[in-house]
Amino acid sequence: MTPRENLLAQARERILITDGAFGTEIQRLGLVEADYAGDLGLGHDQKGNNDILALTKPAVPEAIHRAYFAAGADIAETNTFSANRISQADYGAEGLVREINLASAGLARKVADEFTAKDGRPRFVAGAIGPTNKTLSLSPDVNDPGYREIDFDTLKDVYREQIDALVEGGIDFVLIETVFDTLNAKAGIMAAIEAGEALGRDLPIMLSMTLTDLSGRNLSGHTVEAFWHAVRHARPLTIGLNCSFGAEQLRPHVKTLAELADTLIMVYPNAGLPNELGQYDELPAQTAAFVREWADAGQVNILGGCCGSTPDHIAAIARTVESLPPRALPVPPVRTRLAGLEAMTMA
Repeated sequence: MTPRENLLAQARERILITDGAFGTEIQRLGLVEADYAGDLGLGHDQKGNNDILALTKPAVPEAIHRAYFAAGADIAETNTFSANRISQADYGAEGLVREINLASAGLARKVADEFTAKDGRPRFVAGAIGPTNKTLSLSPDVNDPGYREIDFDTLKDVYREQIDALVEGGIDFVLIETVFDTLNAKAGIMAAIEAGEALGRDLPIMLSMTLTDLSGRNLSGHTVEAFWHAVRHARPLTIGLNCSFGAEQLRPHVKTLAELADTLIMVYPNAGLPNELGQYDELPAQTAAFVREWADAGQVNILGGCCGSTPDHIAAIARTVESLPPRALPVPPVRTRLAGLEAMTMA
């Protein structure tokens, strides 16, 4: 059974759980510069470069994966949100992109397999691909609206470098998350498709949009409806929302997407809204109560947490939805099924 088939089989039986915030857990440890930098000798400050911990302090991400699986997670996201050439250039670590992704994927795979071996329940690894700090749709210069810091092919190559290493490290899925620019996501999608073609096998794609305002649009101006129609051709395994706001604010947008998409819905919101100090005060029971509303309404297949969430939040969510049925997967329109068959035939 392929990872895609395995996840779909599990998702027909129950609401699955993905993990929570990685950065929140790392911040709680109070790590110092020496912890991040290790003995790599990069010549740049590394504090805050969470991704590099896979090389300099691997026990940290490994312990976080273990805590989330123990809390009830079925899916681990690799600690690679910024493990790309663009983001790592801020730390002078762009030459370590392959090593970081390879190590991060390996750590998540190791822990996932350990938990699967214990009880026979499948655990999965999603390779986390963040949006970078560049945008293909908008100019960073208000005086030159047509200017772009990066072009599509360059960004696609950046993503491809990361995806290839994550696949080599053992991921099951490519998770293109926190999508603030739909065109950036398209570059990631193309990179993932090309990586799968090079491997000669299915490389399932998960997509997760982030909203920049309560009207339900991302930074490039797309609503959740527009985003779905812009990416549905990629036949994503999951589509959903993450980060943005807390679960309470995402309620209408989850409903819209659940009624529209013919694939699994995965939502992992922040633990409420940040306070004036940038910290998250929403308690695990509160987050669980909010996401239960989506489960009761039959709107979700996979739940988890983003900024501010902890293993306690994930455990509370897992307990709360344990006995609730998952969202029924709609039958795709005939044209979508035919297009999918045509795409598979051409491949």
